[in-house]
Amino acid sequence: MAMNPRDPLGVAVVGTGKMGADHVRRIQDVVNGARVSAVVDVDAERAKRIASGVDGCTAYTDPAAAMAAADVDAVLIASPGPAHEAALLTAFEHDLPVLCEKPLTPDAASALRVMEAEVRLGHRRVQVGFMRRYDAEYMKLKSLLGTGQLGRPLMLHNRHRNAASPPFFTSSMLISDSVAHETDVTRWLLGHEITAVQVLRPRPSASAPDDLQDPQFVVFETDGGAIVDVEMFVNCGFGYQVQAEVVCERGTARIGDGHAMVTNMAGRWGGTIAQDFVERFADAYDREIQTWVDATRRGEVTGPSVWDGYAAAAVCEAGVRALEDGVRVEVELVERPELYL
Repeated sequence: MAMNPRDPLGVAVVGTGKMGADHVRRIQDVVNGARVSAVVDVDAERAKRIASGVDGCTAYTDPAAAMAAADVDAVLIASPGPAHEAALLTAFEHDLPVLCEKPLTPDAASALRVMEAEVRLGHRRVQVGFMRRYDAEYMKLKSLLGTGQLGRPLMLHNRHRNAASPPFFTSSMLISDSVAHETDVTRWLLGHEITAVQVLRPRPSASAPDDLQDPQFVVFETDGGAIVDVEMFVNCGFGYQVQAEVVCERGTARIGDGHAMVTNMAGRWGGTIAQDFVERFADAYDREIQTWVDATRRGEVTGPSVWDGYAAAAVCEAGVRALEDGVRVEVELVERPELYL
């Protein structure tokens, strides 16, 4: 049901770590038509600290209590992935619209349970936070491919680099937490499902922590006959880079070179490199949340669906198996429900 245009959307932000706190700031200071009415965190003091900076915001430690509050109209889930399933199912009990940061859930089985619950609900309630779909460069590339001017896509090359990995990062997390983004943009840009995954293991960089297989070279096959590669390098040392080049029958297109501004000074030319994803995709996050708020206020659900979250989880599971076993692994998906067609 569409809202009164004069009433702001009351959003409960579940999880107030780096991403959740940034979304609280975004909703309060950047996005129109919404306010943060509740924040939820298992760390009660952190939740209270965040809530104290927002007028009319209540701090909770239990997502269910926040979702039952009269001033909560929608939920933004930014808690760790293992907590997503329970929060999503609770949101369904209250029929609340949700923006759920990726991953939808950490594995295909739990993602399938969420999908089955939403299908039983009978209508979409969830948008998954694959924010690259809202990045200006990716949107332009998607639009160009949609015109057919370049012909059919044959190959897609991706590079995904981080300056340094967090201390808790494992080799499998390069797939499940990082390549997950390329999983979604591959499906979205090409309009194909990923059918198989291989992971090649170059010699680890000396900059990588012991026992971390970094970099990795991931290869996807798609049901549209395209071959896709992803260079995943989380300890490159120089900054954060995300680049993509699609090779089609009649031409190519590349994004992510980061040459919006080039300086000439002191006998040298060059620019700057973003240092993390929050900086690189700030505009995409702003556009993503504003689009979600606008759609929710109209009574609609748009953007990446639970099906997209499930498909990404299944591909990442296959990728982790390919990494660990050193073999090509086929991706197994259930039949796509009519709700997501």
